[in-house]
Amino acid sequence: MICLMSLEPSAGQDEGKFISSFSAEQQRELAKRITTFLSMYKHLTDSFIIEFFSEDLWHSLPNSWQPVLQDLSYPQTADLLLSAHANKRYPSVWPLSLLAFQATAHALAFPRQCNGGGLLRRPKEFLENHSQSSLLGHIFRKHVKPKKQHEIRKLGMLVKQLCDQTGCRRVVDVGSGQGHLSRFLSFGLSLSVTAVEADHTLVAMASKFDEELVWTLEKEKQKKNNSSQLSMPYNFPKHVAAWVNPKESWESFIRQIKSSDCPTDGPMTPSQPSKKRMRGFDQQENSLGTPDCFDNRESSTAQEAELPSGNCSCTQANSDEGGSSEETRPEGCPDFLLTGLHACGDLSATLLHHFVNCPHVRGITSVACCYMKITTKENPTPPGLVTPHTPLTDDSFPSKFGYPMSSWVEGLQGHQLSYKAREGACHAMEDYERRLRDESQQLRSHCYRAMLETFIRDAKPDLRRAGIQTIRKSHSLTFTEYARLGLARVGLPPDLPLDPERVEAMLKQQRRVVVYFSLTMLLAPVVETLVLLDRMIYLQENGVDSQLVPLFNPNFSPRNFVLVAMKPSG
Repeated sequence: MICLMSLEPSAGQDEGKFISSFSAEQQRELAKRITTFLSMYKHLTDSFIIEFFSEDLWHSLPNSWQPVLQDLSYPQTADLLLSAHANKRYPSVWPLSLLAFQATAHALAFPRQCNGGGLLRRPKEFLENHSQSSLLGHIFRKHVKPKKQHEIRKLGMLVKQLCDQTGCRRVVDVGSGQGHLSRFLSFGLSLSVTAVEADHTLVAMASKFDEELVWTLEKEKQKKNNSSQLSMPYNFPKHVAAWVNPKESWESFIRQIKSSDCPTDGPMTPSQPSKKRMRGFDQQENSLGTPDCFDNRESSTAQEAELPSGNCSCTQANSDEGGSSEETRPEGCPDFLLTGLHACGDLSATLLHHFVNCPHVRGITSVACCYMKITTKENPTPPGLVTPHTPLTDDSFPSKFGYPMSSWVEGLQGHQLSYKAREGACHAMEDYERRLRDESQQLRSHCYRAMLETFIRDAKPDLRRAGIQTIRKSHSLTFTEYARLGLARVGLPPDLPLDPERVEAMLKQQRRVVVYFSLTMLLAPVVETLVLLDRMIYLQENGVDSQLVPLFNPNFSPRNFVLVAMKPSG
């Protein structure tokens, strides 16, 4: 039986209690319903809001929808379209097709709220101090933004729970960045961690931050004990600089994480500035106990959130493979768990492939992001895709795509997801709903960009969807000011004549632009559900049950789902 896991209990629940969800047959049926539903509304998921005027997107909506939607206020748009609550007050009689569209979109999407998450702007752990989690030890907060503090604490505790269930103490953190999660797992939860990151600069920063943490610990111990005694060896994470190639086999991946060509010399304690720390993947070191500064305190039962500052913090640098010269098959490798916090594009799918195929991987926790960078049969090289400099090895497996992964979804008619549909699934719907309720002036940005697109095409018809980087504080500008900045960025004269009557006519349609974009936002969680459901079905096809956990508060961390699985014992 598939279930949704809750790591933090609501009233009356025990920690880690499982909530019953879908059987394998129900998963397949849900995927079938989603593909059927999305096939009916591809004109929405595949449309670009910047083409609202140039492609007359408003009139692509059913005729019966247009009159009831065009006069909605921003709060009404949030309440009647994006909100899932049942008690709605409609200003007019809506056509059944629109009501069915709204209800079906909510029904087919996985619920995104974590237990006790609520709709507040910040988790409770940040109420006392907006930049410091009250549930995370101070040594793990240094250099870490609030959003990441929230994520590493929650995911770290889930990884620890999985380690306890599997009896496995080794973890491989792929796409580890500056090592914030790895550091918490190693020093805070006493796990043996190998951190794999493609960007050598981030690897160096991670090692530096590890050493800063130990330095802080030693200073605090010296203050407390009034002496400068030597410590037991710390449980440092092992950092490996390597790019995980989606086309490589699990054997190649094992050779990467066993590589020891990334040793780091650094201070173990203030009194030993040159002592070398070497933590091989095949070693299981004893760590210290849990000092006061590791304190995680009790988990909060209710969480609040604020607007995330960006889409995701993932890094996939195109660097040479950090593998060792070992050419033999990795037969002596110990068992371990895989984790990836916002592993970008195909990286999450690759980790699932390695989990299924590698006999040494006992379990996995996968948090995905950047769905638009996933490869598909229809779009094998999406924008932003990282490709290797080095040739594939002899044990590389045949070409695989990031979506679909399962045979079931691949066989469903209409399962294809365009680049635009997958890009839309990365948006933060909770943030947009909050802007609507607040009637934020930032809502005019889509209208401005759509208006600018019409003038760009008038001047240069072959220039479509030109890349214009974000214009800071565009909502505080007049359209003329905005247009001057935007035109210059695409190589057109900033003083290009703008028909004032035409500008005024388009500005009056700003509500329509917002409503149309809200309709596409309503479908975003359904697209994300299909991508994640495909991965669950892929695991089920390979004999592994999984759980999908809405672990993070979606108001704080929009990509809040964690796919959790462990292989059957025996």
